[in-house]
Amino acid sequence: MKVFYVTSECWPFVKTGGLGDVSYALPKALKKEGVDVRVILPKYSTIPTYLKDKLREIAVFNVQLGWRNQYCGLLEMEYEGIKFYFIDNEYYFKRDGEFAYLYGYGDDAERFTFFSEAVLKVMEKIDFYPDVIHINDWHTGMIPLILKDRYSHLEKYSNIKTLYTIHNLQYQGVFGKEVLGDLLNLSYEYYDNKSVEYYGGVSFMKAGIVFADKVTTVSKTYVDEIQTEFYGEGLDGLLRENSHKLEGILNGIDYDLNNPITDPNIFFKYDINSLENKVKNKLELQKILGLEVNPDIPLIGIVSRLVSQKGFDLISYIMPELVREDLQLVVLGTGEHQYQSMFNYYSSRYCKKVSARITFDSGLAQQIYSGSDMFLMPSLFEPCGIGQMMAMRYGTLPIVRETGGLKDTVSPYNKYTGEGNGFSFTNYNAHEMLYCIQKGLELYKDKNIWYNLVKNAMYTDNSWKKSAQKYIEVYQGILN
Repeated sequence: MKVFYVTSECWPFVKTGGLGDVSYALPKALKKEGVDVRVILPKYSTIPTYLKDKLREIAVFNVQLGWRNQYCGLLEMEYEGIKFYFIDNEYYFKRDGEFAYLYGYGDDAERFTFFSEAVLKVMEKIDFYPDVIHINDWHTGMIPLILKDRYSHLEKYSNIKTLYTIHNLQYQGVFGKEVLGDLLNLSYEYYDNKSVEYYGGVSFMKAGIVFADKVTTVSKTYVDEIQTEFYGEGLDGLLRENSHKLEGILNGIDYDLNNPITDPNIFFKYDINSLENKVKNKLELQKILGLEVNPDIPLIGIVSRLVSQKGFDLISYIMPELVREDLQLVVLGTGEHQYQSMFNYYSSRYCKKVSARITFDSGLAQQIYSGSDMFLMPSLFEPCGIGQMMAMRYGTLPIVRETGGLKDTVSPYNKYTGEGNGFSFTNYNAHEMLYCIQKGLELYKDKNIWYNLVKNAMYTDNSWKKSAQKYIEVYQGILN
């Protein structure tokens, strides 16, 4: 089976969030299952130099965008046994300076239309005509429509199927309807018949949902949630209409990269049989954060974007009560000013109990996963979530709200059977969350029960193997 995996970001080249992690780990897992998978993404200027220096140019061609005839370079490299291709155009992808983000520019529609058009042209340049094009999020949502409109009559393209994965429905790529003619060279019929129309604009994500052969999201619960008005972001009706081609497949985490027995970022290596070293990681973490060094004080970790989606309004509401508990809290991340300020305030006032690191530091993140006792993730919505799986991998018990992938991965502690790998609460309510935290704090005092739960968490299989096998089943389903 041949799969062309199309993404706007991929670790270790460039990433802003979970999509970057998935775009690296899933193809790697698919290859282990025998799939001929190749990955393609833009050649951003922010790709690290040590990787950029290994790229080899293999083709140069032009891409037509409306009246524009744009240069396109194609580069390749092999990384960990997988071929990666890079679409090069400095006008679109060289955004230098202190604020060189991947997204959020006024010409994002043009940038990712260029990328999508280039992807389909690349196939003939590398003589790789896949069975399935696997596209991700709004940036690539137009590919199934372009394929149908301009390529499906060509013999080598005629049998290619498309799978569209929605990582976060909130970001939809909605632009003015003029992009159909001005950029995409597509008939306004697609707008008039409502195939891509979205409240007077054109939605790249809607195009992906309508024209892809299969649509997946990153957890089973999220599939059900996005078909409701509350979670559907204005697309719930469309998703209900297309429910026959919706499926939820949980993300995983890379067990090679995230392994407490080999992780170079943590202070002491450990596994399920040497949990005394996990305690040593906690003591070292307390020391470097300036917290009271004490193994008996429960340490709660947060590694997250500090945005309302992640439940920080709940945390903000009960912070005065939370700091009165016998606990410590460490927060790592950046985001909305109100939450950054709130955590900075509590960190300065309760410096022995609260540590706020308003930055992104991947090494410190691993130290928080390994050194914390609990990991707080009370999201309003969470398509899949990576943090709770990372925490369990390192024997840190997650405290989550039952939504999306959090509900699908965290089994709440059952005091009658001893089963469970974390704690959860149902309603988006600050005091329900506080009660859940307090339940964890109380249980922490009983080390026999606690370490049984820690082992349950570490035994939980959140690797990519099962998910990769499920994706292969879906690929086969749309090919048959």
